[in-house]
Amino acid sequence: MIMLKYGNTNTFYIPGQPGGLLIDTDYAGTLNAFYRALKANGLTLKAIRYVMATHYHPDHMGLIGSLAEKGVKPLLLDVQESSVHFSDRIFERDRVPFTPVSEAGAAVISCGESRAFLARLGIAGEIIHTPSHSEDSVSLILDDGDSFVGDLEPYGYLSAYENNPDLKNDWVRILSYSPKRIFHAHMPGYVSI
Repeated sequence: MIMLKYGNTNTFYIPGQPGGLLIDTDYAGTLNAFYRALKANGLTLKAIRYVMATHYHPDHMGLIGSLAEKGVKPLLLDVQESSVHFSDRIFERDRVPFTPVSEAGAAVISCGESRAFLARLGIAGEIIHTPSHSEDSVSLILDDGDSFVGDLEPYGYLSAYENNPDLKNDWVRILSYSPKRIFHAHMPGYVSI
């Protein structure tokens, strides 16, 4: 796994064959910084076969449309379909140049199909629905113990959210996979479990 830090959102590259999976992108308008981060980490765009957003807020999906134009296929979970264009109006309002995501060019799968889909890329793990942050939020749980949870509130904060059963349920599901390292989208490094 390679963490690409080129803006406010951690972006993660998971190697695969043929081509790997990129998890999250930063805000629209950061494409040149993304290319610099690729180069600094010895990667090229050709190394990325799919790009997946943990959810469709602007700071997680801003480059997906642009990357799709360059041949990277969006990986869209069926629980995210109704949220794909959530950020479009934000980018339009802020007058940020962006390329909308085209569902027609995406690989659309269910969370239940994710293990077999990832296996075809040589990636052992699965994608689970973790909707406590937003209804379209998903997390990638790898069999090696690495977990990528986007904007999910950290496990250590759980007691502060005692009236949030959805957050507790998300963490119960994640912990059932016995993760070792939790990677958040806006925290440096990782949290050991």
